[in-house]
Amino acid sequence: MRLRATIDKILANALVILMAVMTLNVLWQVFSRFLLGAPSSFTDELARYLLIWIGILGAAYVSGQNLHVAIDVLPKKFSEKTQRRLRAIVDWLVILFAFCAFVIGGSRLVYIVYVLEQHSPALQVPLALVYLVIPVSGVLIIYYKIFDLFKK
Repeated sequence: MRLRATIDKILANALVILMAVMTLNVLWQVFSRFLLGAPSSFTDELARYLLIWIGILGAAYVSGQNLHVAIDVLPKKFSEKTQRRLRAIVDWLVILFAFCAFVIGGSRLVYIVYVLEQHSPALQVPLALVYLVIPVSGVLIIYYKIFDLFKK
């Protein structure tokens, strides 16, 4: 339980920092474009990559907090025992999806981009680093869902 709370805190703080950096980045973009008349060359790309990280890490965080979008009209009509079974089935499906799409697919994407030595045009950051968030988030989602399965 303490490990989960630590991961939650680290993930929440990372998301806050990423959001703050993105906000400052976009403010600098607006300032440099409209007040200085010379838009900064890296801000558009940085904002795009930060948005990717915020979106995918945010999905892992929301999954861990069980705050994700869910349609619960049908499950509420079942008994408590059936609801628990249904939640377990959904958790297993989420684990399967996160493993196949995020961990395996994301790892393959990171590997291919790493082997091809692709870098972003403006920042010259390895794109493998940008895409690394996908398998990391997949592992986090799987961790959260396994924790939820055994908690029940």
